[in-house]
Amino acid sequence: MTDEAEYLIYLIEHYALAKNITGKQALELFEERDLLPYIHDMYYTYHTERVENAIEDLDRRIMY
Repeated sequence: MTDEAEYLIYLIEHYALAKNITGKQALELFEERDLLPYIHDMYYTYHTERVENAIEDLDRRIMY
């Protein structure tokens, strides 16, 4: 498994916990909003910062 794939799983789990939803619901939300390619592209930024920063960034993208 690539580092990017491992981080995606990590991010899905943390996003789900932060939003009190299941991992499956978080993944479905990311898929609906076409965020998976974005998350992949942001890997090098996201994995060097606090996971909360990534969650905040994704929330902004989901809301718009």
